Amino acid sequence: MRQDTNKILSVIVPTFDQEKTIVNDLDNIFSVLENTKYRYEIIVVVDGTMVDKTYEKLKKLKRKKLKLIGYKHNRGKGYAVRFGMAKAKGNYIAFIDAGGDLNPNGITMMLEHMFWYDADIIIGSKLHPVSKVIYPFSRRILSILSRIWIWLLFGLNVKDTQTGMKLFKYKVLEKVLPRLLVKQFAFDIEMLAVARHLGFRRIYESPVELTYNFQSTIMTKSFISIIFKTLLDTLAIFYRLNIRHYYDEKNQRKWCYDPELNFNINVG
Repeated sequence: MRQDTNKILSVIVPTFDQEKTIVNDLDNIFSVLENTKYRYEIIVVVDGTMVDKTYEKLKKLKRKKLKLIGYKHNRGKGYAVRFGMAKAKGNYIAFIDAGGDLNPNGITMMLEHMFWYDADIIIGSKLHPVSKVIYPFSRRILSILSRIWIWLLFGLNVKDTQTGMKLFKYKVLEKVLPRLLVKQFAFDIEMLAVARHLGFRRIYESPVELTYNFQSTIMTKSFISIIFKTLLDTLAIFYRLNIRHYYDEKNQRKWCYDPELNFNINVG
């Protein structure tokens, strides 16, 4: 078990097709973390080094606290986040989406909320009362429907599970990550549902500043496809949790082992 006295923060930044924005994104994240009182590391995971020149751009950056990792082919955001977490050294492990939509100051807010509430998990929330969000109306409706759906299935009493900014205690991930299956859609719902199932119920929300950089707010076929796949993944999580009891300790032999996602290799 890692000792909290070191107060190390690991921030995972999953990236896919971000060569135009990634350097600026990291500058902003570094600027925020340099003003915190905690030791930190930033782990950028390039989810498909063959997709564009994101990886090549990042290799040119000379930052002591930056760790760059990746793999050739796109495997989904959930896989990228877990891949980064497997390499993390922190007592507290966060992730934030690349792309510039989210203000990285939200990381500081999550840390403050973590200690205020002695929380297990803090999630950035678009629906927090003091969040500042520029957000298409269609996505607001989807967020409300998602909130109701997630509450009915899993009893998660939070307003927003889908914002790409979350913070975990190491001890939570140590128990949760080996059990997970979802690597693309609804991976964060699986993390939260399994954590709650295992007794980590101190899950709270913190405010975010978010500006969606959409050229259009009309739902495209690809976006509708993502919604549908997320819905299917969510139903599969419910089935494994409540019917198969796949996530329970007694079914440990059934958990799918991936050595690249072995979270315990860096314990120290």
